[in-house]
Amino acid sequence: MSMKKLKTIVLSCSLLLLSSGCGMKTDQQAAGTLYEKNFVYFDTVISLQFYADENGSDLMNHCVDMCGEYEQTFSRTLESSELYAINHRTSNTVTVSDDMAELISVGLKYYHISDGKFDITVAPLSDLWDFKSEDATVPAQEDIEAALEKVGADQISLSGNTLTFSSDDVMIDLGALVKGFAADHIKSYLTEHDVTSGLLNLGGNVLAIGNRPDGAQWSIGIQKPFDDKEPVADVVKVTDKTVVSSGIYERYFKQDGVIYHHILDPDTGYPIQNDLWGVSIICDSSLTGDALSTTCMTLGYEKAAKLINSLSDTEAEFILTGCELKKTF
Repeated sequence: MSMKKLKTIVLSCSLLLLSSGCGMKTDQQAAGTLYEKNFVYFDTVISLQFYADENGSDLMNHCVDMCGEYEQTFSRTLESSELYAINHRTSNTVTVSDDMAELISVGLKYYHISDGKFDITVAPLSDLWDFKSEDATVPAQEDIEAALEKVGADQISLSGNTLTFSSDDVMIDLGALVKGFAADHIKSYLTEHDVTSGLLNLGGNVLAIGNRPDGAQWSIGIQKPFDDKEPVADVVKVTDKTVVSSGIYERYFKQDGVIYHHILDPDTGYPIQNDLWGVSIICDSSLTGDALSTTCMTLGYEKAAKLINSLSDTEAEFILTGCELKKTF
C-alpha cells in the first residue's frame, strides 16, 4: 500500500530567483524587494513571494495572520473555529459570519452545477476513508452505507447569514474551497498595498499577481499523474490568473492492485469513477478554480469540457486516463 500527495508544480519560483543580468536587476529594483515565506495552514504548505517596498515585512506578516484567521473560521477540526461550532450546534438554525456564508453559498452553487457530485457535506465519508493515514484501507460496506445517510447538501439551506439544517447528523466541510478563498483575499490585500508582482501558492492553488519583474508571464507546470520521471504534463503561462489543479493522484492508496483516490462520489460512497485523472483550471479567481476543478473531476471529461466552454475567461487542461492531455480555450 502506498500513498502520495502531489501538487501543481510552480516552475516560476526558481526562474525568478535564478534570474540575473543588469536588465533583470533593474526590473527587480523597480518592482521592489523580494519577500518570501513558507508556512503551514489548512493542512498544507503555503508559499508566498512578492515584491514590495520597505513595508514588505509588514505585508507578509499580515498575510500570515489572514491565513490564521481563515483557519479559525473554516477549520473542521479546530475546536475554537466557527465551522466546528456549526458542526457541533445545539440548534439546527445557525447565524454565520459573512465569510462563512460566502463559502457555503459557493458550495451550494456547485452542488447544483455538478448534479450533487460536489458536496460540502461529504465529511462523514472522507473521515471513513481517511486518505491522510498511511494505513488507509477500503471501509466496510455497512460503514459506507451508514455514512451515506449523513451526506447530502440538499439537507442544508442558506438565507442571508441564516443557515438551516434539516438533519442533526449533517456536517459541513469546506476544505475544497478554503485555499482558493484565502488566495483571492491575500491577492486583493497585496494589490491594494501596491504590490504589482508576486506568486501565491496555497497547496497547489497558484495565483499570480501581475507578471514577473522582467515583464514576462509566470510559467506554471501542470503535474503529470503517476509519473515521477517526467512529472510535468504541460506548462502554462499566466498574467494575473490562477491555476488550480485537482486529480486522483493527489491523495490515494492502492489495495489489491486497485487505486482508491480521495474524490468521493456522494451517491455511492466510493471514489468517483470516470475518464479523468486530473484537471487544471485557469481563470481569474482561485476560489472559482477550486470549485471548478473538483466539479470537473466529478463530471468526467465530456460534461466538464462542456461546462468550461460555457464560461467566459475560463480555460482548462484535462488529463484523461493514460495521461492523454486535452485543452479548452
